Amino acid sequence: MKKAFLFVLLLCIPLLANHQTEGKKVFETYCWGCHHQTAMAFGPPFSQIAAKRTKAEIEAYIASPKSMYKAFGYKRTVMTQLNLTPKELDTISDYILSYKGKK
Repeated sequence: MKKAFLFVLLLCIPLLANHQTEGKKVFETYCWGCHHQTAMAFGPPFSQIAAKRTKAEIEAYIASPKSMYKAFGYKRTVMTQLNLTPKELDTISDYILSYKGKK
């Protein structure tokens, strides 16, 4: 039983690494101009976003910043409307959340 669990776990590691790589690729394509992972840029760092938001909140704000900014307590938004695929949205939100607790 332990061997089977270990085998399944070992099979999942490359998938998780690939998901992380895809998230970084989306970050570099769409986000890096305004956000950094742990340092303040034009927009907040991913570490700050991850500390305050759930996956669903992150995805909702990325998908529709103009309709979500008031719900988040912001007076305005300068977030660009990104037209990400569902897969890109999933991978970038996971990538952002991977910075939770990092400074």
